[in-house]
Amino acid sequence: MTEQETREPTARRPGVVLATAGCSAVLLALHTVGGFFVLNALLTESEGPWDHTVTDTVRLMAVLGVGTEIVAAAVTAGFVALGCVRRWWYAIPLALILTAVARMVFAPGP
Repeated sequence: MTEQETREPTARRPGVVLATAGCSAVLLALHTVGGFFVLNALLTESEGPWDHTVTDTVRLMAVLGVGTEIVAAAVTAGFVALGCVRRWWYAIPLALILTAVARMVFAPGP
């Protein structure tokens, strides 16, 4: 056996664990805000054909969600480059951006 095969995994240093926890907390806060906007875009319903403000409200909430999640994706890229978080964190902004864009496209017409 070679030396690489017999090496035991090393424990992570406390500083690395704290950095990962801090980065995760920042990302979760950003995703909470973005998710709030996307959820509001999804839950906004038209009261009838006379309700013209619904389309504007849905699109505004979706745009705010997309904007927040683009910032979150940029922050995620920085944290991934530093090695604090893993690449699967990109899935959250991707899912929320796709949901918001789909809601903008299929917003109720006036």
